[in-house]
Amino acid sequence: MNGTRPKPYHHGDLRNALMAEAERLLEAEGMPGLTLRAVARGVGVTHAAPANHFGDLTGLLSELAADGFNRFAAALVAGAAASGADPSARARGMGAAYVAFADAHRGLFTLMFRSERLDPKRPALKAAIMKSRQALASLLAERPRAARLSRVAAAARATALWSLVHGYAMLLIDGRLRGTLASLPQDMAPEAFFQMVLESVTLTR
Repeated sequence: MNGTRPKPYHHGDLRNALMAEAERLLEAEGMPGLTLRAVARGVGVTHAAPANHFGDLTGLLSELAADGFNRFAAALVAGAAASGADPSARARGMGAAYVAFADAHRGLFTLMFRSERLDPKRPALKAAIMKSRQALASLLAERPRAARLSRVAAAARATALWSLVHGYAMLLIDGRLRGTLASLPQDMAPEAFFQMVLESVTLTR
């Protein structure tokens, strides 16, 4: 042993500090580097502190994913709101916000949607997932003809749009679009290319 001890934690909210450190580790090192001990060490508290707040690693990951979904829902709403009143523009704005969130928080986004490490019954996670779904559903309800669609047709439309945007986001963060993006004209930003992807189908029109 080296004789060092965890430094006492004297500032702010310990629970939020533990979650912030967990997210930092997730983004920097991925799941292999994210353990309760590593989180405690990063914050400067005893290794029992995360367990006292979250129970186990699954509990911590589930709460972290819940926080991610809440932030994700807020980003979607803001993306639509910033795009004006036209339903098509709002759909594109929300789609762009979806991809931007995934790109900015790659580790967190992967945790949120690849949920084998999460507890789906955890109340905070269930509520946060529902909030993000409601944000997407509210936008689709604005679409022309939405009120005339059958229940099945509305579900198919929502699934098609989600598949397009989520698929692009996962391809981007998995590095599968590097070749495509590298082949674009130098004056075309990736964001502009994503808008062309959206406009190439009829889903947002």
